[in-house]
Amino acid sequence: MERVAKKTSAFAVVMAMAVLAVMATTSTAQRTGQDFVNAHNDARAAVGVGPVSWDTKLADFAQSYANTRKGDCSMTHSNNGVYGENLWSGGSGDWSAASVVSMWVSEKEYYNYDNNTCSAGQYGCLHYTQVVWRDTTAIGCGGVTCSNTGNVFIICSYSPPGNWNNEKPY
Repeated sequence: MERVAKKTSAFAVVMAMAVLAVMATTSTAQRTGQDFVNAHNDARAAVGVGPVSWDTKLADFAQSYANTRKGDCSMTHSNNGVYGENLWSGGSGDWSAASVVSMWVSEKEYYNYDNNTCSAGQYGCLHYTQVVWRDTTAIGCGGVTCSNTGNVFIICSYSPPGNWNNEKPY
């Protein structure tokens, strides 16, 4: 009887540790500044562009702007004129930095490098080109849960900004 109890107890400990590991993974949901940096740098490395780093000034700006969108979750750019920016909005809870950046990067299919243009009707490739813009060295992101919908609004700000007319991103 004692042997069974020890095996059962050991099994319970292993299972509890596995559950805690899963909870720890999902509760942090890969939403830190470093997670945003890693996701950007993966996309940048894929096209031979140098890495970006996290900038608290950009993150503070992004968070301040996100706070202004809390009441309406409007996908409206800040028009700050200083930083580049990408916006994302989606359902509450089920998102990560990697999934947000992946959505922007998925627009690569609409980008024609040779012509330096987006496919007709696909201005959205400009999110992709901002992620991989060769001169950008720093990012900062912020977000809020919107009070009107419960959705999440994310903004990433970029310095120096990209998407200059007649310039290729890389």
